[in-house]
Amino acid sequence: MSTTVNSQPYLWPFDGQLNTQNTALVIIDMQTDFCGKGGYVDAMGYDLSLTQAPIKPIRKLLEKARSMRMPIIHTREGHRADLSDLPKNKRWRSQQIGAGIGDAGPMGRILVRGQPGWDIIEQLYPMKGEIIIDKPGKGSFYATDLDMILRQQGIRNLILTGITTDVCVSTTMREANDRGYECVVVSDCCGATDNANHLAALHMVTMQGGVFGAVADSKSVLTTLDQIT
Repeated sequence: MSTTVNSQPYLWPFDGQLNTQNTALVIIDMQTDFCGKGGYVDAMGYDLSLTQAPIKPIRKLLEKARSMRMPIIHTREGHRADLSDLPKNKRWRSQQIGAGIGDAGPMGRILVRGQPGWDIIEQLYPMKGEIIIDKPGKGSFYATDLDMILRQQGIRNLILTGITTDVCVSTTMREANDRGYECVVVSDCCGATDNANHLAALHMVTMQGGVFGAVADSKSVLTTLDQIT
C-alpha cells in the first residue's frame, strides 16, 4: 500500500513507503538563542515573530509524532565553552553585528553549550528518550553522529522542521539529500529572520523536479499521519 503526503513538486516520499519505522521527525535548532528574548537573533535586532511563528505548528506535529511513537530528533547549534570548535571567521562575523558568539548576553554566553540561551525552548523541549544532536555548524550532519543514528534505526525518510529555513534547515536538507535520505520540509513549521529568504529557500527545494526533496504544509503531513495510525 502506498502512503504519501500531498506535497510539491511530487507526492512524498517518492516510493510511497512511509511508516513510523522508516520515518523521523527532525526539529532543528528551536533554541532560545534563535527564537527567544535575549538570545542571539534578538541581539542581532531581527523580528522574533518570524522565528517564533513555527512554534505552534511544530508543537502539533510533535504531539502527533509522540502519539505514534515515531522517532524524533532535536538539534542544537552551539560551541564548546573554550570555543575550540568555533571557526575564527564565524566568530568575527557575529561580532560585526553586535552578537559575538561566546560573548556574554542576557541569556548567558551566546551560542555556548550549557548556557540558558543555547537550550531548546520549553514549548518544544525533548522528552526522555528523544535524541538530541549537538552540532557546531549549520548542518545537522557535520561533525555529529546523526547519520550513524539514522542508519542504525533504519530511517530513510526525514520530516524537516525548525529554524532557520534558509540556513540550518536548508543546509541539513542538502546534507541529507546527498546521503540518500528522502526529505520533506514542512513550510509552516519553519521560519527565517527574513520572510523573503524563507520563501526563497522553500522555492529552491521544488526546482528541478524536487532537487532536494519536497515541500508540504503541516496540515497535509498530519492528514497523512492520521492514515497510518
